[in-house]
Amino acid sequence: MSSSVLDFAALGLSAQIVRALTARGYTSPTPIQAQAIPVVLSGRDLLAAAQTGTGKTAGFTLPILQKLSDKVVKRSPAGKIAIRALILTPTRELAAQVEESVQMYGRHLPLTSMVIFGGVNINPQINRLRGGVEILVATPGRLLDHVQQGRLDLSQVEILVLDEADRMLDMGFIRDIRRILSLLPKSRQNLLFSATFSDEIKSFANTLLNQPVMVQVASQNATSDLVTQRVLPVDRDRKRDLLTHLIKTHNWYQVLVFTRTKHGADRLVKQLHQDDIVAMAIHGNKSQAARTRALGKFKDGSLQVLVATDIAARGLDISELPHVVNYELPNVPEDYVHRIGRTGRAGSSGEALSLVCVDERKFLADIEKLIKRSLPQEIIAGFEPDPRAKPEPIQVGRQQKHQPRRDYNPSRSSSSSSKPSAKPQTSQSRKTIAKPTIK
Repeated sequence: MSSSVLDFAALGLSAQIVRALTARGYTSPTPIQAQAIPVVLSGRDLLAAAQTGTGKTAGFTLPILQKLSDKVVKRSPAGKIAIRALILTPTRELAAQVEESVQMYGRHLPLTSMVIFGGVNINPQINRLRGGVEILVATPGRLLDHVQQGRLDLSQVEILVLDEADRMLDMGFIRDIRRILSLLPKSRQNLLFSATFSDEIKSFANTLLNQPVMVQVASQNATSDLVTQRVLPVDRDRKRDLLTHLIKTHNWYQVLVFTRTKHGADRLVKQLHQDDIVAMAIHGNKSQAARTRALGKFKDGSLQVLVATDIAARGLDISELPHVVNYELPNVPEDYVHRIGRTGRAGSSGEALSLVCVDERKFLADIEKLIKRSLPQEIIAGFEPDPRAKPEPIQVGRQQKHQPRRDYNPSRSSSSSSKPSAKPQTSQSRKTIAKPTIK
């Protein structure tokens, strides 16, 4: 039966969960949800490949809520609620969004949940954990920080989820993940979600999953047909002027712009401010409070331009984002797919433009080879590139695994963090920005 004629009740979800979904305007499951939810409810391990924007978050949060609400809550001798489901994510932003989904879909269920990640004051997390929690969403570093201090007992976990596992491996979290796995009961259900089934992911899955069901709803390294992709050739020193021209001429009210480096992101924000365009940057050098504030403003429509680096933007979930601009092409072609996947999500159309100078022709060729198509090029009047321009080398550094954030530090005092707690902001409606798009 196709997902188009299914409803959520037919997948085996309770009236309370369907009620929460209906209140958000969700009636029919996406393909990944239609395939994943029955597998999770059956108790089987799952290996799922789904591109961003396909609804994968609900694909595991909904059946987890169903399974946990069907069983009696396990309590310790002291009456403390045990952690029953553990969801690991690579980034703080994604962790906050997943827990927001758990709260949204489980609002009519007597289940407790919380999120823990680094970069914010640890004390509120300590206080919440003392009362116990059933569904815990976490980044690996901060989770191990709590474990080291004896605040977490993972011995009762029934379901483990690794979300965006490919990015976790790429960011260098494999050692932390293996340590976390050693703290979990051997008898548990494992769910692994990844953008692609790379050889590395398959190898890791073989060590983690027990006879898993494999689900794949998008071809590897595919770009959405709903995203209109164009290349705009331009000289390197006219990119900023062209970006400003596009934003003002077309009255773009919400655009995500990618740069290759953190310094480049900050520089571009300053330049856009000089052009009277409201912009903020989000990257690894920003505090968690600053990143949460920028993302919140972008989601509710009060921030016109969000400038981001690749790692910081992975996992951003913004409904009906109309425009993505590659101010600089990534030197890793797979990152192009992840970048433009921020738009054209869950049935909505979007536009992805790449400002390409002569230095980036090799990057463009690698991207086109990966996605197996040539991208249409359009020269904007007044911004014609100089045909005599010679390419200059771009310093991209040696390709290597990203180092994990140092959220976890066994020698650090639990009270060492003095940063204010940053509560994740939620989307607010503005024009057509925040039409419900199930995560």
